[in-house]
Amino acid sequence: MSDPDVVVKLYGDKCSQLLQESEIRFAGIVDKDGQLMAGGFKEGITPHEGDETKLQSFLEFVSKASIRKEYDESLGSINYLAARRDKAVLVSFPFPVTQILLLISAEPTVNIESLAKKVVEIFTDVN
Repeated sequence: MSDPDVVVKLYGDKCSQLLQESEIRFAGIVDKDGQLMAGGFKEGITPHEGDETKLQSFLEFVSKASIRKEYDESLGSINYLAARRDKAVLVSFPFPVTQILLLISAEPTVNIESLAKKVVEIFTDVN
């Protein structure tokens, strides 16, 4: 799955499905360098970050954190990383085989476990 056009189409469709959920603000596929490949903000949503540089730095940080492997042998691989902040919940789901990850920003009221189940539902046939 290395053809960027296939990635954009396939994962873009999956991100669009996620954006139908009322509490999700952003759903995007990020490569190992933190570059957004597919997806984005829900129509009409303004990023809390307000600054593209901050968002880019965050994408780079999350992509590096999500693909780290040093604890995989003793604890198992990462299913997802979640951060609950005052204004948003940020969750990343790594896809280790393709070295990309799904990044989601949601309202602070979102149930993280329910969100994780929804992601698995939508992305099961992809990975």
